[in-house]
Amino acid sequence: VPIVAIGGYKYKNGSIYVGSWNTDGKRQGEGHMLFPNGTRYDGNFENGHFHGNGILSFADGAKYEGEFFQGWFHGYGVFWRSDGTRHEGEFRGGKIWGLGLTTFSDGTHGFPRNEGFFHDCQMKTKTKCPAVIQKAQRIAFSAKNQYIKDSDIIR
Repeated sequence: VPIVAIGGYKYKNGSIYVGSWNTDGKRQGEGHMLFPNGTRYDGNFENGHFHGNGILSFADGAKYEGEFFQGWFHGYGVFWRSDGTRHEGEFRGGKIWGLGLTTFSDGTHGFPRNEGFFHDCQMKTKTKCPAVIQKAQRIAFSAKNQYIKDSDIIR
């Protein structure tokens, strides 16, 4: 679906969107969305959904940088909880799901090390997965470099 317009819109619920639109009037391509609760998204949209690379920052300080699919964390990325714990790896349907590594706020990985296969946010199998962790870090870094420079478009 082609992009036909670039502009901003304030929704009835107080959300604000600034970015590209498609011929159906849906958010498409690069954009920035600010929600009334302080959550914001900077990244790609497809058919109105977060889709592709982006950054989702929550009011409590939690943040996800990485790939999205139809509105969900999905693919490779890095998620920081508000307490400083982070997870680098694969996500599916908005959950930690696949290979990855959890690092606690004190810099430790737990004992035994929380690296391996996660299913529905729970560690299931311990296994080393450095290639997945590095890919998640690269995608998060790319999203940050692409969108953080434009993040002050809306506040």
